[in-house]
Amino acid sequence: MDTEDQQRLTSIRSITLEVDDPDAAARFYDEAFELGDRLRLRRSDAPTSGFRGFTMSLIVAQPADVLHLFDAAVAAGATVLKPAEKSLWGFGGIVQAPDGTIWQMASESKKDTGPATHRIENVVLLLGADDVSASKRIYADRGLTVAKSIGGYVDFAMGDSPIGLGLYKRRSLAKTVGVAADGTGSHRVEINGDAAAFVDPDGFAWAPAPE
Repeated sequence: MDTEDQQRLTSIRSITLEVDDPDAAARFYDEAFELGDRLRLRRSDAPTSGFRGFTMSLIVAQPADVLHLFDAAVAAGATVLKPAEKSLWGFGGIVQAPDGTIWQMASESKKDTGPATHRIENVVLLLGADDVSASKRIYADRGLTVAKSIGGYVDFAMGDSPIGLGLYKRRSLAKTVGVAADGTGSHRVEINGDAAAFVDPDGFAWAPAPE
């Protein structure tokens, strides 16, 4: 593989969350979401405070599935940031896991078509960017194709990637999930892709996915 191929980014294989207590975090995620090898945990005591600049989204088929995941997360110890309810774009709710990661659960549908399930259709990482246009160029230069770009929001076409990727203005992202935009220290996340390690303009670290 030549250097250009090593730099070309096409997929996110997993997300590594850096947490204070990996055992406690593993219990929470096993009870709440059951994400399998798409989520990895690693112990870290890196200083962090306030908004960490990213969110994770779980996209499901119907409101009943949102409520199922939402209730499971709360029962496992998550804090409610926004209750699960209808909105202009569908149905969703937002929680913060005990390790500090913010999770959005959402469905474009406003009506149920069957019994509630635990099935997650898509997992999406949304990165808060100070300069969305600059970050978009960085990711496009590394091989990603922009699927949608509206105002301060960018959605990348990730093909068969286990995890999707989007960019959003940092302050807008914080407002969306109901927290203050201020934050300092570590993002407490590593993005495991199929390209060589790099750090984006907002300090988000990428590393080759573990074999």
